[in-house]
Amino acid sequence: MPLSTHYHASMGDKKRQLFMVLCGIFLTNALLAELIGVKIFSGEGVFGLPGAQVPVLGSTFDFNLTAGVIIWPIVFITTDIINEYFGKDGVKRISVLTAILIAYAFLVIVIATALPPAQFWQDINNQGPNGAAFDMDFAFNKVFRQGLGIIIGSLVAFLVGQLLDAHVFHWLKGITSSKKIWIRATGSTLVSQLVDTVVVLFIAFYLFGDWSLKMVLSVSVINYLYKFTMAVVLTPLLYLAHPIIDRYLADDKKVPMETFIAKD
Repeated sequence: MPLSTHYHASMGDKKRQLFMVLCGIFLTNALLAELIGVKIFSGEGVFGLPGAQVPVLGSTFDFNLTAGVIIWPIVFITTDIINEYFGKDGVKRISVLTAILIAYAFLVIVIATALPPAQFWQDINNQGPNGAAFDMDFAFNKVFRQGLGIIIGSLVAFLVGQLLDAHVFHWLKGITSSKKIWIRATGSTLVSQLVDTVVVLFIAFYLFGDWSLKMVLSVSVINYLYKFTMAVVLTPLLYLAHPIIDRYLADDKKVPMETFIAKD
């Protein structure tokens, strides 16, 4: 092998490894967020505070959020880093793959919940708190088997949000060049998550549920306030990650993405 070929291959290895690590973080957290998203928790309750009763569109709401929002900001940051170093193509590839794997995970869950429970498993788990009768199979199915509307809504919102994030990030990067990371990172996240929040609630609870459009918009505001805040608060992490990744890649960061993801 010529020396120049070996040199470029070794450079591509670093960028390939970085892409694989970022994809692993992205995929794992996106899938986990979907699985734990069935639980709604009280944001005020975490800090022992009473409900905020925030006035929105003529109604009042507390900060009741899905458990998935706890780790979803990790997906925001990872998306921005992938966009920064691998462009729109990198984000599109991992977003489509993640959506396919989330759909696969839900298919497996539907199959698993349809399986008849073993009687001994039911018997040894037949008591809940204070000795109350407890149906373990019903609880398992209730937790894992989300409604079709939520599944479709989350997948559509995920894909639309990620692809929009990639395009807005790329557009802002063209304006800011290599400067002002916070503008393209925060700006793309704020736009994409606004759409993501509204789309998932609209499909899941308006098209497939019985929520009014006013309720969808009101709950969207509450959820988006959290996502907006987290996008701003976590932006400094990008400034910490950027020099670390630059030092790791060195000259390797100039190798085109096609070089290291192309098939042998």
